[in-house]
Amino acid sequence: MTKLVTDQERRLEIGRVRRAKTRAKIVAAAFDTFGDESGLYARIEEIAKRAEITRATFYDHFTGMPELREAVTYEVTHDFLTAVTRTVSRLSDPREKAAAAIRFYLNKVPEDARWGWSMINLSANGVIFGAETFRQAELTVVEGIEAGLLTVPCSAIGRDSILGTTIAAISSMVREDHGPEYPVQIVQSILMSLGVSRSDAVEISGRPLPALVFSD
Repeated sequence: MTKLVTDQERRLEIGRVRRAKTRAKIVAAAFDTFGDESGLYARIEEIAKRAEITRATFYDHFTGMPELREAVTYEVTHDFLTAVTRTVSRLSDPREKAAAAIRFYLNKVPEDARWGWSMINLSANGVIFGAETFRQAELTVVEGIEAGLLTVPCSAIGRDSILGTTIAAISSMVREDHGPEYPVQIVQSILMSLGVSRSDAVEISGRPLPALVFSD
């Protein structure tokens, strides 16, 4: 009886590992697809072909493109967002938190254009930058409003100003080189849209960026 249970457990574990590997292949293939300029128009058939699986196997793991987009967005943004959040949480000024976070995102684009394209294409048919980043951006705005440092009418407007301008900037950056000062200039513009004075926006956006903290 014990051997039978052990054999069943082994088979179940082998099945779980195989399923996890297949899912990872699908997500990796989807990232490659979304990382292309034409990734906005990605279809299940194209991703299945890249992952070397059948359409039926795709549906064993995902109900459709919306669920896959959500999974890829999480994989692409989670670790980076966690590092950014951990890093900016050590700053006391919510305006500087927002400024640093935006610069981290924009500075990543020249280093990894495929990441930039994936953010554009994933955001086009879903929550901008994914649910985690969307939520964190609004929390930062709430903190700034409560501290009397941001004067937007509500946190949703501030959040949309940050995320909308940032994704537009990324879209521009993957197509042409605006120079090294572009991220700082974008941050200045965003801060002023949130009610920060021009002089403060220039000073805050120009502060040295802390090193990203990937672990405590």
